[in-house]
Amino acid sequence: PFVSVAQRGNLFATQFHPEKSGEAGLRLIDNFISSSDLTLPTSLPAAEDSVNRGLAKRIVACLDVRENDQGDLVVTKGDQYDVRETVGDREVRNLGKPVALASRYFDEGADEVTFLNITSFRGEPLGDTPMLQILERSSEGVFVPLCIGGGIRDYEDSNGLSYTALEVAARYFRAGADKVSIGSDAVYAAEKFIENGKFEDSSIGAISFVYGAQAVVVSIDPKRVYVGSPKDTEHVTTLAQQKGPNGEEYCWYQCTVKGGREARDIDVVQLATSVESMGAGEILLNSVDADGSNAGYDLPL
Repeated sequence: PFVSVAQRGNLFATQFHPEKSGEAGLRLIDNFISSSDLTLPTSLPAAEDSVNRGLAKRIVACLDVRENDQGDLVVTKGDQYDVRETVGDREVRNLGKPVALASRYFDEGADEVTFLNITSFRGEPLGDTPMLQILERSSEGVFVPLCIGGGIRDYEDSNGLSYTALEVAARYFRAGADKVSIGSDAVYAAEKFIENGKFEDSSIGAISFVYGAQAVVVSIDPKRVYVGSPKDTEHVTTLAQQKGPNGEEYCWYQCTVKGGREARDIDVVQLATSVESMGAGEILLNSVDADGSNAGYDLPL
């Protein structure tokens, strides 16, 4: 146990961010502001249930955001990363507006909200004004950490101006993000490390050095590759949750880039250990195979 809050007179200090701690944090701020005399000692009621329940559950609402065919940013849902309807004109599935859904999940008790811009690799991140506006508007009413993913990379815009991943991340942080999520760029950086045996300059390391590891999330999108035996591949294998098409009992998890569209010759263990060494503080682990299946988590992954 450690002291996370200290008060003396009208000075009040915390070792956490109450404005990002949901309802409890907002109550803490309100009590501080509305108290008529901060010099008086305050007694707190005992907890109704002091039973040790183990690790607390944290619910992170991940919202896949992309433009629909009309050019509007919407929250969508994939089926093994296919976000288009299976009938009719194959429109992009539209589950609602990002800001409204973020607010709803906050009201329902989510501990964190993540926006994943799943088509950002096609455009210019700093030219994506609607995505920046989504962050700014969400941060006005969502008082839990906000994470933004998609487009955190070095790039050159249509005018020939160059921007670093650190500059892109800095703009997102100023717009209200608490963390940035890096996907494809993390895979490319890990591939270089495996090939050369040393870490070169990476967006992960640059952002982590300036803002801290807690602000850097790596989003991993792996899919199963079935093998008959662990001896059939150099990659880390595991017993598959379900057998492969030819009865294979083992699989390895191949990482993908560009929103699951392109597979790379690197497995999830290689990527996870590499990005941790580069300075990533969290991993957002997805499953291409389980996406939209309603079959629960891919626990072997």
